Amino acid sequence: MENQQKRSNFTGSIGFVLAAAGSAVGLGNIWRFPYLAAKDGGGVFLLCYIILALTFGFTLLTTEIAIGRKTGQSPLTAYKQLSSKWGWIGYLAVIIPGLILPYYSAIGGWIFKYLFSYVSGGAKDMMSDSYFTGFITSQWEPIFWFVLFIGATTFVVYKGVNSGIEKLSKILMPALLVLIIAIAVFSLTLSHTDENGVTRTGLEGFMVYVIPDFTGMTFDKFITILMDAMGQLFYSISVAMGIMITYGSYVKNETNLSKSVNQIEIFDTIVAFLAGMMIIPAVYAFRGVEGMAKGGPSLMFVSLPKVFGAMGDIGVVVAVIFFIMVIFAALTSSISIMEALVSSAMDKLHTSRKKSTLLVALIALVLGLVVCLGYNIFYFDLTLPNGTVGQILDLLDYISNYVLMPVVAIATCILIGWVVKPKTIIDEVTLNGEKFSRRQLYNVMIKFVTPVMLLFLLLQSLGIFKY
Repeated sequence: MENQQKRSNFTGSIGFVLAAAGSAVGLGNIWRFPYLAAKDGGGVFLLCYIILALTFGFTLLTTEIAIGRKTGQSPLTAYKQLSSKWGWIGYLAVIIPGLILPYYSAIGGWIFKYLFSYVSGGAKDMMSDSYFTGFITSQWEPIFWFVLFIGATTFVVYKGVNSGIEKLSKILMPALLVLIIAIAVFSLTLSHTDENGVTRTGLEGFMVYVIPDFTGMTFDKFITILMDAMGQLFYSISVAMGIMITYGSYVKNETNLSKSVNQIEIFDTIVAFLAGMMIIPAVYAFRGVEGMAKGGPSLMFVSLPKVFGAMGDIGVVVAVIFFIMVIFAALTSSISIMEALVSSAMDKLHTSRKKSTLLVALIALVLGLVVCLGYNIFYFDLTLPNGTVGQILDLLDYISNYVLMPVVAIATCILIGWVVKPKTIIDEVTLNGEKFSRRQLYNVMIKFVTPVMLLFLLLQSLGIFKY
C-alpha cells in the first residue's frame, strides 16, 4: 500500500494525458508518418491509420495503462504480479527501452546540433548533401551533442514524476502543438518554381497528402498500406516498451482510464496528421514527389534543410522554430523512455529515484557513446532481415522496435486475453463505475485480432512474411 501511495504521483488526469501523449508524440510522428503517408497514397493511409488507432491502438493502450494502475508497478515487476509464470515479459519489456534510449538520445543530439547551426548562421552549409554525413562521421562533435541531450533528459527524470515529468509536459506539449500548427499552416502558403519553370504549391502537396489515391490499388498494395499504418501506430503510441505501464502506475484510482485513453489517442493522431501537413506540402513544393520519397533521418537532416534554404531569409526562422519543436517532441519521448527504466530499477533494486536515475544515465551514456562511434571507429556494413542497411544504431532499432516490441505485445495479448482474462483489465477500467463503451470491441481485439495482426508484423520484420 505504501508503494502504491508513493507511485500515485500524477496530480490529475491532465498531467497524465499530457505526459503519456508526450511519450507517444516523438520523432516517429515527425519523420516516419509523413513519409509513409506520402508513399501509401495519402488519404488511404490516413483512413487506415485512424481506424487502427480506434481499434488496435485503443486495445494496447488500455491494456498497458490498466496493468500499470492495477499493479502499481513498473513493467519489470507488474507482469509477475498478474501471473507468476509470465514475469519474463517484464524483463523483455525493460530491455527494449534500454536499447532505445542510447540511440534515441544520439539522434536527439543531432537535433541540438542542427538547431545550434541555424542559430549560429550555418544555414548555407547545411544545404549540402554531405553536411549530415560529415557531421555524424566526425568523432567528437556527435558525442558532445549526445551528452547534452542525455543530460537534459536525466535532469527531468531526476526531478521526479510531479516536479519533473508532469511539470515539463504541461509546458512542452501545448507549446509543441502550437508550433506544429503554425508550421503546418505556413507550409500550405508555400509556392516554388523550379529550374524547369514548373511551379508547385504547398496546397497541392496537401491535396496529395489527404486525398485517397486508389490508382492501381490491388489487394497486395492495400495490405502493404495496412501493415505500414499498423507498424507506424504500434511504434507511435509507445506500447510494448514499458512506458505506458510505468505511467499507468502513477495514475490515481479516481482517474477515468477510458476517457484518458481516448484523449491520448486523439492527441497522438492529431499531431501525427499535423506532422504530415507540416512536412509534405513544404517538401512537395520545393522538392516534388521525389523529395517526399525520403523517410527517416534523410528527410529531416538532408531534405528539409534544402527546403528551408530555398525559402530565402525566412527559411532560417522557420528552421529554428521547426527544430525547437522537434527537440520538444524528442525530449518528451526520451524522458518517458528513461522513466520506464528508472521506475523498474527502483522497484527491483529498491533504490531511490536519484540513485536509479544516475545508474540508468550511466549505462545509457556508455551505450550511446558506442552508437556515436558506430559511424566512424566502430563502423561496419550491416544488412538486416527487413532489408535495412545500416550500422549500430540501426541494429539496436531493429532488435528493439521490430523484434522485441511485437514479441512483448503478442505475449501481453495472450496473457490478458487467455490467461488472466480480459475481465482483469475491464474491471480496472470500470473501477469507479465508469462506462466502458468499447468493452465488446476490447474483448475481440485483445483475444483474436490484435495478436494475429502483431504476428504478421513480426513475421514481416523478420523477413519471413512478404507481400
